[in-house]
Amino acid sequence: MHVIVAGGGVAGAASAIALRRIGAQVTVYEAYADPAGSVGSFLSLARNGLGALETLGCLDAVRRAGFEVDRQLMWSASGRLLGDMPRGRPSGDPVRSITLMRGRLVEELRAAAQRAGARIITGERLTDAETVPGGVRAAFAGGRTAEADLLVGADGIWSATRRILDPGAPEPAYAGFYSASGVSAGVPGIAPGTFNMTFGRNGVFVHIAVPDGTVWWTAQVSVPTPPDLDQIDLEAVARLYREEEMPAAVLRATTDWHRPTLNHTMPVIPVWRDDRTVLVGDAKHPVGSGQGASMALEDAVVLATALHTAGSVPQALADYEARRRARMARMAKAAGLNREAKTAGPIGRHVRSLVLPLLFRYGYERATAWLYTEAPGPLPV
Repeated sequence: MHVIVAGGGVAGAASAIALRRIGAQVTVYEAYADPAGSVGSFLSLARNGLGALETLGCLDAVRRAGFEVDRQLMWSASGRLLGDMPRGRPSGDPVRSITLMRGRLVEELRAAAQRAGARIITGERLTDAETVPGGVRAAFAGGRTAEADLLVGADGIWSATRRILDPGAPEPAYAGFYSASGVSAGVPGIAPGTFNMTFGRNGVFVHIAVPDGTVWWTAQVSVPTPPDLDQIDLEAVARLYREEEMPAAVLRATTDWHRPTLNHTMPVIPVWRDDRTVLVGDAKHPVGSGQGASMALEDAVVLATALHTAGSVPQALADYEARRRARMARMAKAAGLNREAKTAGPIGRHVRSLVLPLLFRYGYERATAWLYTEAPGPLPV
C-alpha cells in the first residue's frame, strides 16, 4: 500500500511513522522545511500522548528533547492558589507529562519517520485531489502530482484536504483570544517541574520553569474581535498583565519574544473521510485544552491499526472514524469549556474564582480521567 500524507507537522510525521510500522510506503508532502513552521511556542504531552509515542517507538527521544512537568498550579489574578493537581495524568500514575518546543517535537518525529523509511518532501502544499481507479491522485502547488492508495490529510486547521472532501465544511473562526509567547531569564520564585496558569484580568497566562534556568511563557489574551497582530508587541502584552504579580515579573524578564498568533475554533466537522482520503489531527478538529498534539498522536496510531486489521482501505477508514468520533466530540466539549474560562468577562471571572477551587479539589480528576484510560492500541513491530 502506498500512502500520501499531506502535512509534516505532529499529525503528519506521526502518521508516517505509524504507517511505516504496518508496511505502507509513505511519502509526506510538507509546505515548510523548518520543523517549527510558522509556530514557535511550546506544547505539553499528557499521559495519553506519551502512550501513543511509546507505541510509535519515539518516547525516549521526545523525553530527551523536553522536560518533565509533574504538577499543575492554577492561580487567580490576585495570586491566590485555586488548585494543585497532577499535570496531564491521573493521580498515582508515575509517567509525568513532557513539555517541549513544538519545533523540537516535529523535528524528532520527522527524523523517526525518515529512519523508518518514509520519504519527506518539503516545499509542497496540497491543492487538490481526486479519486481514481483503485486510489487517489493528489496535486500540489508546485505543479507536482502523485497517486497512491490513500491520502491522509494532516494539513492542520486550514486544511485543503478538508475542503476537498467537503467544499461546504465549516471554516475556522476566531476563538476570542490571541496567544503571545516568549522566553524569560532570571525570574526567582518559580518551582521547577510545575505548570502555572494564572486566570488574569485580560486573559490566561501560563509559565513554566525550564531546567536550564529560563522560563517559558504564553499569554492568551481575551479580545472580542481579531486584533491587528502587527500592532501587538511585548510592551503591549506586559501592560495587560501589569496587575498580576508573577506574570508581570516574567514579562519584565523576557529575553526572547515570539510573534503572536490568533486562536481559532471550529464546529464539528461532518465529513472526515471518503473511501480513499481521511483527516487526522487539527484538520478534522483543533481540540485545544493542551491536547492538540496528544490527540494527533492518538489519531496516527488508531489509523494505522485500522488499516492493519481491516480488509480494505474504505473499511479501515470507517473503523478509524468509528473509534475516534465519540472521543473527539467529548474533547471538543471540554475544549469549549476551557475556552469559555479563558474569555470570561468581569462577572464570569468573579464566579470562576469562587467555583474553580471546588472544581479542582473535588471534580477535576474525575472529569478528566477519561482522557488517560483509552489506549490507542499496539502496532506491529
